[in-house]
Amino acid sequence: MARNTSSIVIDSLCDQARGEYTAVAGFYYDFFAQQEQTVTNVMGSILKQLVGRDIPKYIREAFQQGEGEIGGRGPRLADLMAMLRTTIASLCRVFICIDALDECLPKHLPDLLESLRNIAWESPTTRIFLTGRTHAKEEVQRYFPTAAVVPISPNTDDIKNCLEMKFGRDVYPEAMNDGLRAAIVRIILEKSSDMCVEAFTISTLSIIYTYPRLYADSSLFR
Repeated sequence: MARNTSSIVIDSLCDQARGEYTAVAGFYYDFFAQQEQTVTNVMGSILKQLVGRDIPKYIREAFQQGEGEIGGRGPRLADLMAMLRTTIASLCRVFICIDALDECLPKHLPDLLESLRNIAWESPTTRIFLTGRTHAKEEVQRYFPTAAVVPISPNTDDIKNCLEMKFGRDVYPEAMNDGLRAAIVRIILEKSSDMCVEAFTISTLSIIYTYPRLYADSSLFR
């Protein structure tokens, strides 16, 4: 649910950014890749998306310098943050979208949020959109204490329609009787009623947790 929501937001922002000095970067936290998704890797991915194919000289030189050191290494987090500041300063507007924040390892989350807070403070034209389950909210509010909260809850009718569509495409329909199908729908709907995802749009001074019906309102990102 959160990933689909983020995809809609990113697609909408990319459409709005066409023809402007605006850049959109997105990152998805994956439970199965938690160890590899360090804050340095996240910021490196965001930097790569913001600069696009035309990599500035100062970035090429920084990476070449790291590769030339003993054993070779990529830039450290402080180096990436410096490059991000320079890159963001060259753009009129920047949108950074990070999905499934709750899948970020707890040991990495403080550094990630601190890095995002620094970006928001130093760049008034940058907006940061996050999604994550409710248990990540307390940590986010520690770094952005003025946050307003609105949860995203699953729409049971949408879930039921999606399940019915999947059932209709089953290549082995004879493997499931009506009773089993009804039981699957009932259990999934019961479980989904306990789900809750928060969405955050971060500006310079505050966070707004937005509800899906507001996503069409581009003023949220101005």
